Amino acid sequence: MIFDRLKRFSIVLEGAERDGPAAFSPGQAVSGRVVRELAAAARLGALRLRAMGAARVHWTESRSAGSSTAYTQSYSDQVEFLNHRDTLMAPPDNGEATVLQAGRHEFPFTFQLPETLATSFEGKYGSVRYWVKAKLHRPWATVKKAKKEFTVIEPIDINTPALLAPQAGAKEKLARAWYCNRGQVSVTAKIDRKGYTPGEVIPIFAEIDNCTSRTVVPQAAIIQTQTFIARGTKKQKKSVVTSITGDPIPAGKREVWHGRALKIPPVGPSILQCRIIQVEYSLKVCVDIPGTSKLLLELPLVIGTIPLHPFGSRTSSVSSQYSVNLDWLSTIPEQLEAPPEYSAVVSSPEAEQSLAPPCRSELGDILEGPFFAYIQEFRFRPPPLYSEVDPNPASDNIRPRCMTC
Repeated sequence: MIFDRLKRFSIVLEGAERDGPAAFSPGQAVSGRVVRELAAAARLGALRLRAMGAARVHWTESRSAGSSTAYTQSYSDQVEFLNHRDTLMAPPDNGEATVLQAGRHEFPFTFQLPETLATSFEGKYGSVRYWVKAKLHRPWATVKKAKKEFTVIEPIDINTPALLAPQAGAKEKLARAWYCNRGQVSVTAKIDRKGYTPGEVIPIFAEIDNCTSRTVVPQAAIIQTQTFIARGTKKQKKSVVTSITGDPIPAGKREVWHGRALKIPPVGPSILQCRIIQVEYSLKVCVDIPGTSKLLLELPLVIGTIPLHPFGSRTSSVSSQYSVNLDWLSTIPEQLEAPPEYSAVVSSPEAEQSLAPPCRSELGDILEGPFFAYIQEFRFRPPPLYSEVDPNPASDNIRPRCMTC
């Protein structure tokens, strides 16, 4: 029997690890080989190959149609990304099978991936999968099949103006209990850019004002939102990727985060271009208020695959440390102004401390690379350069002052 003679029938992809799938990018060539090992000579038919890639979604919802009648509504959809067919061994023209001798036989193959593909994904209500399947046809026997999955990662470069733009927002909430006004809680938060890659640290700049009569607790978290779309209906699943909790803020006090560090764990990149599956991320700064719902402030994030260039957008990273609004640049007068006095800039030890960079202990040991440079905005023009020649010489009509008077 052919079952006894066929010792091995498998697919090997180049670049794949021993027990893991191979990873490719859209537009890349996928190469591999179909391996067959025969214990003895055998008559075999055609050997065909098919590469497939698709996004699929499916879920069900219960519907009520009265007091005693209920039914289940099903939602499904599919988008095909890849469909490649190839014949690695064709049967002879006379219709008879091909006889192969005992031993190992390899049949190489290569195919090109399309330029636009969604990243591989596994979710509760859907998935994006790619695989290669080989079928061996045999005379008077069932078809032998082999399947090998591979991963596709759509590149997302965060070195773009849209993903390097700072993100900021503010919200406030009136705390009430038993129809009584307990005061107001407000939060203002900002991050230096929108795009990040796994392993990076997000420095969070925030101010939380607690004007209530109770102690509140600030938190920050990265939220992943999976959206599945079928037949015009959406199904979402949200999960917390990572989070940090700040110190409790007593009543009537304010808490300031000078770049509180939140490290991004290994997560899949954002999926934004697929019609039926989307994976989005956001940074949520929330304040837990006893006796009422939480105050939530959400800032959008994009998790990419190409990290920030070491010499990337310097203007964005510097100007966003302390201010997103740069309208004050247009108000600089044409005439040079004298630099301000030190007391006009820092008037108290509290203000001086607020301008100081955070301690390394606050950022934690997860901050890699050179230490952040915290730069204060210059709202005045610098003084003129020193020169040996007086740019404003005294007029000859002015009588010189006697130094002995």
